[in-house]
Amino acid sequence: MVKEGSTAPAFDTRDGEGNSVRLKDLRGQKVVLYFYPKDDTPGCTKEACSFRDAFDDFKKAGIKVLGISTDNEASHKKFARKFDLPFTLLTDTDHSISEAYGTYGQKKFMGRSYMGVHRKTFLIDKKGKIKKIFEKVKPDEHAREVLEAFSK
Repeated sequence: MVKEGSTAPAFDTRDGEGNSVRLKDLRGQKVVLYFYPKDDTPGCTKEACSFRDAFDDFKKAGIKVLGISTDNEASHKKFARKFDLPFTLLTDTDHSISEAYGTYGQKKFMGRSYMGVHRKTFLIDKKGKIKKIFEKVKPDEHAREVLEAFSK
C-alpha cells in the first residue's frame, strides 16, 4: 500500500503525444500525479481546468503536473486540445499504474458496480518520495489545495 513517506511506485508510460514518460526521469523535480476516471467528463474536466487555470503558479513553483487515466493517447490528445491543457496527460490503459498507486478498484454509480479509477492525487518530492496523498478530491478546488500543500 502506498502511503506518505514511501517511495512513489515507478512507472514508464506514454503521454497524449506518444512520448515516453518515466517517473525516474523526473527525479529532482516536484511532481503532482493526479489520477482521474475519464477524459472529457464533467468532474474530470473541472479538475483538469483547475490545474490549467493554476498552471502558471505550478510552473513558477517548479512543480510538474501529470494527469493520468486509463484513456488512450488519442483520447488524451483530444481532451488536452479541447480544453487547452498545458500539462501532460499520461496513459494507463492496462491500469497497472493505477493498481500500483491503489487508485484502481470497485466503484458504484447509479446502483451499478464496476471496476475503475478513483480520483486521488499524490505529491511526489524531488527524491521520489510521496509527500502527501489527497484521498478526497473536490475537482474544482483541487489545484489550489495541492499548490498550498507543496508550499508547506
